[in-house]
Amino acid sequence: MTLFLIQSITLLLLFFLAQSLNPSVPLLLRSTNIVCVTDFGAIGDGIHYDTLAIQSAIDSCPTTTACRVVFPPGTYLTATIHLKSKVILDITEGATLLGGARIEDYPRESNRWYVVLAEDSSDVGITGGGVVDGQGLKFVEKFSEVKNVMVSWNRTGACFGDECRPRLVGFIRCSNVRVWNIILRQPAYWCLHIVRCKHTSIHDVSIYGDFNTPNNDGIDIEDSNHTVITRCHIDTGDDAICPKTSTGPVCNLTVTNCWIRTKSSAIKLGSASLFDFKDLVFDNITILNSHRGLGFQIRDGGNVNNVTFSNINITTRYYDPSWWGRAEPIYVTSCPRDSSSKLSSISNLLFMNITAESENGVFLSGCKGGVLSNLRFINVDLAYRRYTNYAGGLVDYRPGCRGLVNHSAAGIIMEHIDGIEFDNVKMRWSDDNNTSQNQNWDNPLDFRPSTVNNISVLNFYSALYRQ
Repeated sequence: MTLFLIQSITLLLLFFLAQSLNPSVPLLLRSTNIVCVTDFGAIGDGIHYDTLAIQSAIDSCPTTTACRVVFPPGTYLTATIHLKSKVILDITEGATLLGGARIEDYPRESNRWYVVLAEDSSDVGITGGGVVDGQGLKFVEKFSEVKNVMVSWNRTGACFGDECRPRLVGFIRCSNVRVWNIILRQPAYWCLHIVRCKHTSIHDVSIYGDFNTPNNDGIDIEDSNHTVITRCHIDTGDDAICPKTSTGPVCNLTVTNCWIRTKSSAIKLGSASLFDFKDLVFDNITILNSHRGLGFQIRDGGNVNNVTFSNINITTRYYDPSWWGRAEPIYVTSCPRDSSSKLSSISNLLFMNITAESENGVFLSGCKGGVLSNLRFINVDLAYRRYTNYAGGLVDYRPGCRGLVNHSAAGIIMEHIDGIEFDNVKMRWSDDNNTSQNQNWDNPLDFRPSTVNNISVLNFYSALYRQ
């Protein structure tokens, strides 16, 4: 009995110590209420809608203490379900929450089209080891190995544009959000959307989107602060991790220990960039066979300051010109989206311990009145090899700005920069004579002195390499 008491006290002390070290993580583990959706009539056969039973289980949770809503093994077809404060969805292994594919399954307002939606809530989360599935392939109008043509509900008048499809999971104006140990699969549009939230933890999450589907982003962090993403596996068609600012800034975002593959940008800031991005860290990330590695598309007047990328391994390749990007391992651009857009600035970027093998070079481009400043590349190893047959000789400013522009290939292209440092940078060029595109790999640094100032180069190495 004494030993049991000591062990119990020790576990409690460790628990409260962990909470004190990371106060942003809510006390979700202290759930004292457990309800099961089958007790409220959920069938879980994947055919009949279980929305009413699931929502009834959620609504039965008390407002004063944490509550787990448990899904036993089964497939639960549902329209939008609404979380509330102190509720955790516990989707167990063998259980799948399956989003409906009809417009009547979602609220009237298109900005609330999610399979799982929490609004103005605190201490909410999703876990359990099971699956949330958006049935994204049911929204494909025409399948294509290049890029699928998707259904758009704009024909109903419910929304505008060609991206009128439901997202998978959304937390809007929430605090103390935790998403962990869950599989998010086949979103029809964005997968996990964090909007105007504070103190969010996302860890041990696997995201699988169709590789040929556009706009099925992995994680979109929008106007949210104090966010941690770690140990996530993201394999999807569009941008994998995408901070953006539409109604407020993004500050204090940390992303670590993730694996990413995408037909677009693995990590992309923007292109929605009306407000600032500040104090972002990306560390220990593997990016595999993606159309673009690390990207900045700053277009709307917001500024970027103090962003670190470290210990990142990147491989990029061309997929098709219909996707933004030219297989750049690093892409930093700031230019007005259109004539009505304000100028932006990007400053204090650090790229440290970066290894990349790619089909194109690094592209760093500010604009008149919106220069890039204080960029540092430390311990960077770049290897360039063309192994697809897409034509080179273009730089991609999309969206907006100048579009696609003819430009000879180079290891690093620089425009409108004030302050850039290279320290221990290695650049190697494939001598694969069987690939005709390699004939233009002859320029390590491409810039005009009239637009690029204050360059520091220390231990810069450039040469051919043989595999």
